[in-house]
Amino acid sequence: MTEIHDLVVRAEHAYVDGRFQSVALAVTAGKIVSITGIDAPFDAATEITLPDSQVLIPGIVDTHVHVNEPGRTDWEGFASATRAAAAGGVTTILDMPLNSIPPTTTPDALQLKREAAGPQASVDVGFWGGAIPDSLGHLEPLHRAGVFGFKAFLSPSGVDEFPHLSTEQLHAALHELAGFDGLLIVHAEDPGVLAEHENAGGVGYEAFVASRPQAAEKTAIDHVIDGLRATGARAHILHLSAAGALPAIRTAKAEGLRLTVETCPHYLSFAAEGIPDAATQYKCCPPIRDEHNRELLWAALVAGDIDLIASDHSPSTKELKFAHGGDFALAWGGISGLQVSLPAVWTAARAQGIGLDSVIEWMAVATSRLAGLATKGSLSVGADADFVAFAPEETFTVVAQELQHKNKLSAFDGRDLFGVVHSTWLAGGAVFLRDSDIEHGRVRGTLLTRT
Repeated sequence: MTEIHDLVVRAEHAYVDGRFQSVALAVTAGKIVSITGIDAPFDAATEITLPDSQVLIPGIVDTHVHVNEPGRTDWEGFASATRAAAAGGVTTILDMPLNSIPPTTTPDALQLKREAAGPQASVDVGFWGGAIPDSLGHLEPLHRAGVFGFKAFLSPSGVDEFPHLSTEQLHAALHELAGFDGLLIVHAEDPGVLAEHENAGGVGYEAFVASRPQAAEKTAIDHVIDGLRATGARAHILHLSAAGALPAIRTAKAEGLRLTVETCPHYLSFAAEGIPDAATQYKCCPPIRDEHNRELLWAALVAGDIDLIASDHSPSTKELKFAHGGDFALAWGGISGLQVSLPAVWTAARAQGIGLDSVIEWMAVATSRLAGLATKGSLSVGADADFVAFAPEETFTVVAQELQHKNKLSAFDGRDLFGVVHSTWLAGGAVFLRDSDIEHGRVRGTLLTRT
């Protein structure tokens, strides 16, 4: 008897085995079960042929998303965040342990997150745990409960319920995690350097950048590297903005230390010189730096010194973001960009002469590798049938009011971008179709655990 597949997608340009090629891709029970030449015959319940203007790519895996539920659900939430993800071609997100209340620092808090996410998720969702002073010595139970690793701040996080680690506590955390091969993911800014450069703030962006200099990142990253040398643990540097830290990162990797590094769409898209006074939608920590620094980050991605790109989607209410008359020192920090992260990076990469294949490697393949998600991030037999129909040469203008984010503000508002997501499939089911409505809940995301 001829097998009848759930779905067959035919595409002249699909990213398979590290290159674009013409394929027919068959899906059964949520998995890719066959990839053949585009004209191969199949029996399928549904068959789709993409137009030549669209490419088939694996779903983006975003390993750095602040969903903020429960506790600060007015900032974001699993319903709005996962709808935004689907509309942006993101099929898997890993949720940060803050700014939710309680933070994900205990198995009980993780269970609250799972209960909140389960009924609402439009894409697959996994969870990071938190390493704070009170949780040191008690990290393994949360690891066993399925978090993908542990986030630590080396400077104040901005919320009282998630205090930062001292250098001594950082090294203690790395020693503890080495015992069960857990991963520490680090917000690396040194509080001593920040204190030395504190200033009066104001509406000018230059003063804000001066208050968080590259030396803060460089010093904190040095402390992480010292801890890796001492313990043999694994660590990942979050949202690198300071190109000045790259020499130490290169040295650490050359030594064989288990260090990976990410940067973010906003550091690759914007430069400090172009940020207007009082435009606090651009505030994030560490800050967006100058154009020369941006070029060095791109070069480091190409060289492999930076491993991946994740959004660091960190939204808040308009009241917090635009508080105090546009004073950068007082406004809440964080870039809201989950839905536009793929086209934003592609637009900036395209301007650098970098191909879409590299963008996919940084935003789907490498992120899946970081999280240990072996069935994500690729179009391959046996992989989850998470994929996106993407039109790389089609353009659009970001309109913040039209984004799925709960709070309709973004640093990308008004920006012209290349790359339109036309369709997003999760486990072979459509979770976003640009030209028609998808009823929320028809295809439900899965809650992921570390394996």
